[in-house]
Amino acid sequence: MITRVACIQTTATPDMAAGLDRIAGFVADAAGQGARLVMLPEMSAMLAPGPEQRTAALAEAEHPAVAAFARMAREAGIWLHCGSIAVGAPAAGDERLANRTLVFDQNGVIVARYDKIHLFDVGDLADGQSYRESDRYRPGDQARVIDTPAGRMGLSICYDLRFPHLYQALADAGASVLAIPAAFTVPTGRAHWHALMRARAIETGCWVMAPAQAGEHYPGRRTYGHSLIVSPWGEVVAEADGESEGVILADLDTDAVTAARSKVPSLANRRSFTGP
Repeated sequence: MITRVACIQTTATPDMAAGLDRIAGFVADAAGQGARLVMLPEMSAMLAPGPEQRTAALAEAEHPAVAAFARMAREAGIWLHCGSIAVGAPAAGDERLANRTLVFDQNGVIVARYDKIHLFDVGDLADGQSYRESDRYRPGDQARVIDTPAGRMGLSICYDLRFPHLYQALADAGASVLAIPAAFTVPTGRAHWHALMRARAIETGCWVMAPAQAGEHYPGRRTYGHSLIVSPWGEVVAEADGESEGVILADLDTDAVTAARSKVPSLANRRSFTGP
């Protein structure tokens, strides 16, 4: 089975309405080029300093981005993976937000949700920045694999990328495509982005779709860009630049998954062990 897919690279800003308008144009463009599944980056609708992001993070039923994404999917007749958005999802005694993926089918119906499991709590990066996502976001605890027009897709978000056991579990659950929407910092992107994306593809024998945020979002916040689509053999088959918004496309062939796993059956060759 061969399915055309698209990753959209965006430069989200504090202006959600303007960002959604631009995304709608890119979705229509991707659909016009034959994409059946279109994927957006992490925080696709809006990137803003913490207080602004929190104020805009409404519950799903009230969130303007949710309604907009449903309309885009329905009008274009495609499946739309929103990357992620910040949503209000308070739990008992915990008012933090959720960094949530929503996947819409061609009728604009939400068919899957995934909350980011691994939160980006780091300091002393090369640009002098430090980040504590857990101050604002509550981690998810449920991994997800869903059926899509491109095959079984394992869901993840950005920093999840650094935890290979998650992707092995997704592959064990039948994933042939890994969704990794991101908003990578420039220092970590330069050092690790391509290596990590190719590694996740190689070790699981899965296609990787990794749409990314790019460029300057507001003063003091830049992201790395370089949205990627990677084959199960670890080859980069489509890549965006480091600054521009736009669309990349690829034809995902499920036979490539079978071929890669037959050549190097590392998933099948795993062994349990004791120690150290």
